[in-house]
Amino acid sequence: MEAVSVAQLRRYVVAHQGFATRARTSRPADVADTVGRLGCVQLDSISTVDRAHRLTLTSRLGRYPAGTVTRLLEQARIFEYWAHEACLLPIEDFPLFKRRMVHLRDRHWWGRERQDRNTEAHVLEAIRERGALPSRAFEGKGPMPGEMWNWKPAKRALEHLFAAGEVVVSGRDGFQRLYDLPERVIPRRFLDAPAPSEDEFRSGYALRAVQGRGALTEAGIADHCRLPGGAGGMRPVVDELERQGHVRRVRVADGGAPVVVPAGAELDGSVPGGGVLLAPFENMLWDRAFVERIFGFRHVIEVYKPGHERVYGYYVLPFLYGDRLVGRADLKTDRKESVLRVKAFHLEAGVRSSRALGDAFERALLRLARALRIERVER
Repeated sequence: MEAVSVAQLRRYVVAHQGFATRARTSRPADVADTVGRLGCVQLDSISTVDRAHRLTLTSRLGRYPAGTVTRLLEQARIFEYWAHEACLLPIEDFPLFKRRMVHLRDRHWWGRERQDRNTEAHVLEAIRERGALPSRAFEGKGPMPGEMWNWKPAKRALEHLFAAGEVVVSGRDGFQRLYDLPERVIPRRFLDAPAPSEDEFRSGYALRAVQGRGALTEAGIADHCRLPGGAGGMRPVVDELERQGHVRRVRVADGGAPVVVPAGAELDGSVPGGGVLLAPFENMLWDRAFVERIFGFRHVIEVYKPGHERVYGYYVLPFLYGDRLVGRADLKTDRKESVLRVKAFHLEAGVRSSRALGDAFERALLRLARALRIERVER
């Protein structure tokens, strides 16, 4: 088995992500292409700086047209489903995820059993008659069609229908999903494709994970895909992918678990100068043990902690400088005043402040503000 140093692996992983360390303006096609290249982009409702998917995309694409994701969903160039978590995915992978829809037919992603089929039938009928609807269409107690059910049962019904693939997300109104019937959104060639077998799903999804992330341990593949069995469960899957010539295993000089990379990967990379602020839910940061192993950086998300327990702040974006994670920025967007506020910036232990690093951080802040259509930065 070939060997690679930790430094080589780190440079390769960073280079593979395609981060933009200079101002950039992108088109909707670039957004669709980036979702396809990454395999999936995580969604999250917290908007302290901006939604997680926008931060993940702008760190690679810079500024892109407002409303792009909704238009791409409407055009069926991407779709939304349960992957690592709730994610945007390339439409070409819709047939692959039909297997997960089978998994979630009777039990939701969060483990809740599907029970209220009567409410589901009413929800489906409303969507069939009225077109795409958000969950708020089912709020209230008035006599208007679509408003006769309590919100919680209807919302649960929508979630179960979505998990089972019986409704799909056709766009978003603000951040609220618009649900519609699959046959009115998904291209017929994808909708009619048969669900893959369990082995085909695990193999296909594992390969997409490696292609999107660049390098993963077997445990990291299982976590990326949210597949049971950990590293042991992934081993025969990787064995078969390696036998087919899709991936190869590489030993790391630190003696830790080997990494799995695409078969043709060149394990080093030219990392652009400058820096970029990363979303807390950034793909490269999902495997926290791997991040600590190759960056020496312990990634923590503190939004769910009480204030007095937080060390770095509420919504903290790691700062990537070159190929190192050197600091953490606690940021908040004031949309009313069009200001990106820097509440705190913590350098990592052992990282020396310098004019070059400070300049790179300032430029990263300005690029982020521009991408989010925020007029100024305040520290």
